Amino acid sequence: MIPRLHVITDDVVLAEDSFCARAERVLEVSRPIALHLRGPHTPAWRLSKLARALREGAASSGATLLVNDRVDITLTLALDGAHLGARSLPPVAARGILGSDPVLGASVHSVKEAVEAAAGGVDYLFVGTLFESMSHKGRSAAQPGLLNSVGNHVRLPLLGIGGVTPARVAAVLGAGGYGVAALRGIWEAPSPTDAIRDYLDALESVHGVTPTNGREAHD
Repeated sequence: MIPRLHVITDDVVLAEDSFCARAERVLEVSRPIALHLRGPHTPAWRLSKLARALREGAASSGATLLVNDRVDITLTLALDGAHLGARSLPPVAARGILGSDPVLGASVHSVKEAVEAAAGGVDYLFVGTLFESMSHKGRSAAQPGLLNSVGNHVRLPLLGIGGVTPARVAAVLGAGGYGVAALRGIWEAPSPTDAIRDYLDALESVHGVTPTNGREAHD
């Protein structure tokens, strides 16, 4: 099952001394989420250390633990899966290394990229940047309509990313999104755990939360 909420990190979040403690509290949320250890400039040894520290808590809570860009860490630690970005291996190569069982996702910004990633064997796609986001300064906001365009060409769970707040969840799902991914909306909140609950409540409250246009989750 692909969770509807994906919680993303960055280098700043991962560098905090309190990250593991905060992440453990996040994993205590009783509803399924995916936690991405994403740190483009974070050393592999630290990503590996954090993944080791969090994998037991993720397993016991039913959360999906993913490492971004580092298929080697996913394979070595037998994690739930990996997520690919622009700096990563091509999806077809990553799938060949991981095998068929681990979850594999990819970030895309156009229909062309989405079609190529889907052909490479990914299980879901991040589609963005949908709204203006501090995480992607200078990148034009595509707006939720990009989800609908991508959904007309691929049949995978699509998750909106980029400036998605709980108030914008309805727009994302209305455009054909399966779920959402968030970074600042969670880690910069006074309580990341409460923020996650806000996102999950928004996802569950939207009528027609089942993906539209025939796109279904792998559950």
